[in-house]
Amino acid sequence: MTSASDSVSVGIASAGMYLPEPVVTAIEIAKESGLPEWVVREKLGINQKHMAGPDDHPNQMAVWAAQDCLSKCDISPEEIDVVLCTTEEWKEYINWTAGIDLAYEIGATNAWGIDLHMRCCTTISALKIARDMMMSDPDVNTVLIGGGYRVGDFVNLKNTRTSFAFNIGAGAGAMLLRKNWPRNHVLGAHMMTDGSMSKHLIIPASGTVQFPTDAAVAEGLFYLDLVEPEAMKNRLKAVSMDNWMHCIDEALRKSGHERDDVGFLNMIHVKRSSYRNMLQRLALTEEQGVYNA
Repeated sequence: MTSASDSVSVGIASAGMYLPEPVVTAIEIAKESGLPEWVVREKLGINQKHMAGPDDHPNQMAVWAAQDCLSKCDISPEEIDVVLCTTEEWKEYINWTAGIDLAYEIGATNAWGIDLHMRCCTTISALKIARDMMMSDPDVNTVLIGGGYRVGDFVNLKNTRTSFAFNIGAGAGAMLLRKNWPRNHVLGAHMMTDGSMSKHLIIPASGTVQFPTDAAVAEGLFYLDLVEPEAMKNRLKAVSMDNWMHCIDEALRKSGHERDDVGFLNMIHVKRSSYRNMLQRLALTEEQGVYNA
């Protein structure tokens, strides 16, 4: 016996992006941080990063990315059923539902919206949620995933404890997913979390535990900081790459594929050595991946 969802597919109908104009180069990062330029380029893998201009607010950037996405296809905003908003928590206003604003600004008058946050895994999670939603709900046929990001505001280049986060900048992206779209099918996904690491990297004075008072801001506590460096280093070294491979294997299994079927790697920015390690584990060449430097 087969379920109705067995005959349903979900495809990416369009994608869009927005990048602010201001750029910080590897030379500037090296000068500000005190790290050698070769370390910034070769070890951290950064050539340059985009930073927000004065009018580049997170959800506004998401609107621009979504408009870019919609301009590349024949699907109208009124056809969107759900908006999954991935705009980061650091946005125009605290305690503000950015997803319904995104839907309103792009003219998605028939959509409801929700905000999703999972830091570096947000977009992958949103893809899974959108696919699962469309496969299980006959009333959801078109989903927009879109969000803006400017967490680069919280990166203190003088704090080399957080050098692994020096690549963080600003920008926005959007995708339009359509039920039974004939191309670009969204297949299986798999996520893992480790809550023991959730408080290793934080902005100390940024919430109810410690308010961002003038004194706290002056002390540099309104920036990202690695407050448990050894714990994070040891835990990542022990499990991160194996867990990544487990997620890949599970996503492939859920999609009816194996590692040998993978022909291209597009992953989140990591240090260059970790990226090459991933390519090697997947038996891929440098030409079979993209390194976002």
